[in-house]
Amino acid sequence: MWCYEKKLQYPVSIKNPNAKLAQIIASQYGGPDGELGASLRYLSQRFTMPYPELKGLLTDIGTEELGHLEMVGAIIYQLTKGLSVEEIKKAGFDKYFVDHTAGVYPASASGVPFTAAYIQSKGDPITDLHENLAAEQKARTTYDNILRFTDDPDVADPIKFLREREIVHYQRFGEGLRLATDRLNAKNFYAFNPSFDKK
Repeated sequence: MWCYEKKLQYPVSIKNPNAKLAQIIASQYGGPDGELGASLRYLSQRFTMPYPELKGLLTDIGTEELGHLEMVGAIIYQLTKGLSVEEIKKAGFDKYFVDHTAGVYPASASGVPFTAAYIQSKGDPITDLHENLAAEQKARTTYDNILRFTDDPDVADPIKFLREREIVHYQRFGEGLRLATDRLNAKNFYAFNPSFDKK
């Protein structure tokens, strides 16, 4: 079970609303490479991970991703709080507003709702860890793209923090892949699975 500390992992305090920027950042809430998908991916993969250290790694990172989801939600909320109808129209936020008002909704920057198709859980340690390495790099690239569109330090600082955590997760999954590969190779399982030879 988890213990919930009632504070964000990194502070979010945005002074200037910006609905256009909120639409872009929404991709890291519910887009294809966002925090919702990451948390569900890792917390699902942990059930079939055969190695306790890697099961713990998936639980730890999956839980942290939930904290990142909370941060991204806070950023979106603060960027859209108190907007006038004129500001909503001017930012092109009207289509989103009609469906969700200013509620934080899991969708990509292009408006595609979150789908479980964004996550992968294969039940094979090597496959799942490679998936996770790629997922962390895709999330890092998305944060890079977001940073290209903002010069507001109130937004850029927490986004940079989140970007750094993607890099750390990539490194931890790389270490996990080495551990899993070594253990499977010790059983001659990865290169040649003896169960396929049974008559």
